Amino acid sequence: MGKKNWLLAISLALVLAIVGLAGCSPGNTAPVEIEGLNISNQQEGIWVSGRGVVTVTPDIATLRLGVEAQAATVAIAQSQATEAMDEVMAALTDNGVAKKDIQTQYFSIRQVTKWDREKEEEVVIGYRVTNKVTAKIREIDKAGTIIDAVAAAGGDLTRIDSIGFSVDDPSAYYEEAREEAMADAEAKAEQLAELVGGRLGKATYISESTQIPPPIYRQDIYVEAVPAAETPISPGEMEISLTVQVAYALLY
Repeated sequence: MGKKNWLLAISLALVLAIVGLAGCSPGNTAPVEIEGLNISNQQEGIWVSGRGVVTVTPDIATLRLGVEAQAATVAIAQSQATEAMDEVMAALTDNGVAKKDIQTQYFSIRQVTKWDREKEEEVVIGYRVTNKVTAKIREIDKAGTIIDAVAAAGGDLTRIDSIGFSVDDPSAYYEEAREEAMADAEAKAEQLAELVGGRLGKATYISESTQIPPPIYRQDIYVEAVPAAETPISPGEMEISLTVQVAYALLY
């Protein structure tokens, strides 16, 4: 290829590049169409969010409990912990807690040390075995009785960390919260439409955001090994909430 042809080819490439850049410039605001889909940078209509909240009484109690034993050897500590845990598990099942509702959450065997001033080092003085489970109590009014039974069964090795309350099947409550959230969103959208001299059209977009409420845990449960009266337990109330984002057409 001659020098004139090379110059012609380079000039043509520069022209095509300039034309392409002009087509992509910020001043070009025409929507892009891809197989019949019209994509625009602007959102039309009225966008609002609505929230629905339902207050419910928990029907499930989740107990975090276990045993902890310490002895001079691992074997003795583990034997004590196993015996105590067997008694605790029996107390749970004897009081109506199903085996499928009992789940191991934590198990450990650790050295117990102290600082030896003469040797100026940490020395092992024993071993601690910890075994903790969560127990789901479906008969929530029996929670106090079960706590007392567990405390008596495990004796001084019993450890009860906390108790939590939740709802076993919140689906019906979410339906109620959803209706409330949509009514809240529509009321906001109608007011906005009136403020700009328009009227509300149909909903064109709906997005829902739900958050399953975690169990409400109450810490520091202290019970005696043989309590004089049943440990009082009150589940109280909890909130189930739901949020929707809705887009409505704006009509004039």
